[in-house]
Amino acid sequence: MANDLHPTTDPTKMGLGRSIAVLTSGGDAQGMNAAVRATVRVGLYTGAKVYFVHEGYQGLVDGGDNIRLATWESVSMMLQLGGTVIGSARCKDFRSREGRTKAACNLVKLGITNLCVIGGDGSLTGANDFRTEWSGLLSDLVQDGKITDTEAKKSSHLNIVGMVGSIDNDFCGTDMTIGTDSALHRIIEVVDAIITTAQSHQRTFILEVMGRHCGYLALVTALSCGADWVFIPEMPPDDDWENHLCRRLADQRARGSRLNVIIVAEGAMCRDGKPITSDQIKELVTDRLGFDTRITVLGHVQRGGTPSAFDRILGSRMGVEAVMALLEATPDTPACVVSLSGNQAVRLPLMECVQVTKDVTNAMAEGRFQDAIQLRGKSFENNWNIYKLLAHINPPDVKSNINVAIMNVGAPCAGMNAAVRSAVRIGLIEGHTMLAVHDGFDGLAHGQIEPITWTSVTGWTGKGGSMLGTKRTLPGKVLEEISLNIAKFNIHALVIIGGFEAYVGGLELVQAREKYEELCIPMVVIPATVSNNVPGSDFSIGADTALNTITATCDRIKQSAAGTKRRVFIVETMGGYCGYLATMAGLAAGADAAYIYEEKFSIKDLEVNVEHLLNKMKTTVKRGLILRNENSNANYTTDFIFNLYSEEGKGVFDCRKNVLGHMQQGGTPTPFDRTFGTKMGAKSVLWLSEKLKECYRHGRIFANTPDSACVLGMRKRALTFQPLSELKEDTDLEHRIPKTQWWLKIRPIMKILAKYDIKLDTSEHADMEHVIKSPLGK
Repeated sequence: MANDLHPTTDPTKMGLGRSIAVLTSGGDAQGMNAAVRATVRVGLYTGAKVYFVHEGYQGLVDGGDNIRLATWESVSMMLQLGGTVIGSARCKDFRSREGRTKAACNLVKLGITNLCVIGGDGSLTGANDFRTEWSGLLSDLVQDGKITDTEAKKSSHLNIVGMVGSIDNDFCGTDMTIGTDSALHRIIEVVDAIITTAQSHQRTFILEVMGRHCGYLALVTALSCGADWVFIPEMPPDDDWENHLCRRLADQRARGSRLNVIIVAEGAMCRDGKPITSDQIKELVTDRLGFDTRITVLGHVQRGGTPSAFDRILGSRMGVEAVMALLEATPDTPACVVSLSGNQAVRLPLMECVQVTKDVTNAMAEGRFQDAIQLRGKSFENNWNIYKLLAHINPPDVKSNINVAIMNVGAPCAGMNAAVRSAVRIGLIEGHTMLAVHDGFDGLAHGQIEPITWTSVTGWTGKGGSMLGTKRTLPGKVLEEISLNIAKFNIHALVIIGGFEAYVGGLELVQAREKYEELCIPMVVIPATVSNNVPGSDFSIGADTALNTITATCDRIKQSAAGTKRRVFIVETMGGYCGYLATMAGLAAGADAAYIYEEKFSIKDLEVNVEHLLNKMKTTVKRGLILRNENSNANYTTDFIFNLYSEEGKGVFDCRKNVLGHMQQGGTPTPFDRTFGTKMGAKSVLWLSEKLKECYRHGRIFANTPDSACVLGMRKRALTFQPLSELKEDTDLEHRIPKTQWWLKIRPIMKILAKYDIKLDTSEHADMEHVIKSPLGK
């Protein structure tokens, strides 16, 4: 992030006299509507005119009624809809110069010189070609008398910004494309349903998912459900794969597994480029092993349905960034794509991304499969390496004589079990003995400790809650008992998975090292809580599942409010003093306000919100949604706000309130929480193995340096280990939240999208970056 060259620019005047057109092209993807809505509303907020282009490039070529002015209200109630409301079409006409000339004429006549394209790499490449030819197209139009010299001068330059909408996540340079997370939701819903029937009949299921040229969906699905095998185009199996696959499936059954799951990307192939089909795999398994085998081809189910909370937030944030990138562009700025890297909004040169995406296809065609995996980016490569570790390596015969204990602390959340499973299995692969501690620090103090095996954690990835059992008790009062049990069970390292109590408990153990030598062992805390309030990590396991639960509930509430008209709902969310859930759910569900502890509010602010809703009821959007974090204010309670709104809205709107409660901690984990938990569990144990080597002296383990007890967290763009003691300075222990929280910076977006007249801080924005290619051949 760099400082803006024009920090004094008033964002509400940036777009005056400018026109922006937004279109969706190519295959549809869930979350496109969120991007369209944000582009329209932020465009209008800047003072620009915004146009919808219906039916993609076809609408651009045909013009007329296909290009229509957008209003604030015209994008209402589209946030929760799948597909694209403005339509998308594959367009042959735009591929010809004649078609592009017509499109240019239509834009010039309306004074549109800023184009926002939401689509895949083909759609974005087409937009770049259009921009490159722009001056030539205008010359032709002037020559043919279709436009005047004055019109050509006014529209002398076309700015292009792309947002990648593709469920395959096949565009390089971006961590996640719009629609990928929702597609994974659809796939995992099916996988969970299939697993129950497969277990009943001891079947093998082959699931075919989309991904003609990219194996992302297949790979993440395999990681999320603990599949026995995955076929992806980037890394075809070895020549002897048929024997290897059958051995693996038979081995799993011998270990007591009642089912096998094989995930196949539709573009799966052998090393010689021949396709590997689901039918071929079924024939192999049936003939060789005699297993009852079924195929399920998911097809277009993956494109459909409601967008996930992540895709709505991604689309909304990208829409804001796209408008800013368009309005800040100069004739020298290359066409760019806006995307997300970690939790950071980034701008990348469009053609650099397209080139790397082509490089992957070339690498696969030339048999350079390791290069193809690296070119897909760090995230893809990490997923592949962890999948390989968990699925294909058997625990060694030689033991390390190391005992690693693993425990859950604090409130339960979805995804904890995925972290336990991968930590246990990676530990066993490393040769360690893994010990399960039941019921948190209580269990550690009272000796509720037992060995946990490879098969004990089978099927845990998709289970909600905490299979180990968890409690909120802190270790401070039972340190004596804990140190005795660490000695008794010969524990050499500790994995603590949980929320703020896990962090504070870890800190208490570190501070007690001076008194109890038994606590001088390496420890790692993995943040897992719906509240997302653990210092040292931008995300916690479990927060994504809770966010989707809240968003789905808010969708239903909004539907009810839309039906009855003139109704405002006040919804209370969990989170302790942390406003992450309320803020992000506000952005994902299109709330009018979200009250949180971190952003103080007074009676004047409440009055402004009521006034805002009174005005809203005069428009066609006659409903309201207000979120309140449970501890946002001791006096302005949910009941108080409900009573205030009810009184002030008399005769104009009526109110209802909902307290969501513990449903936010339950449910099966989302794909994100499953993969995040799996990656965190694996990384923590690999780190502990290295630390144990460093701390081994004179025949025993002794770890008392600050960096031997860390929180493993997601920081901006990477998973990092940070010493517990160093994080203390950045922690508000009284209110159980970190002092700095990244998501507070995106709160203004929610307010702008709800039509509040506030200033968007443009002093910090995403500068153009470059696609960093991985060094190949290493």
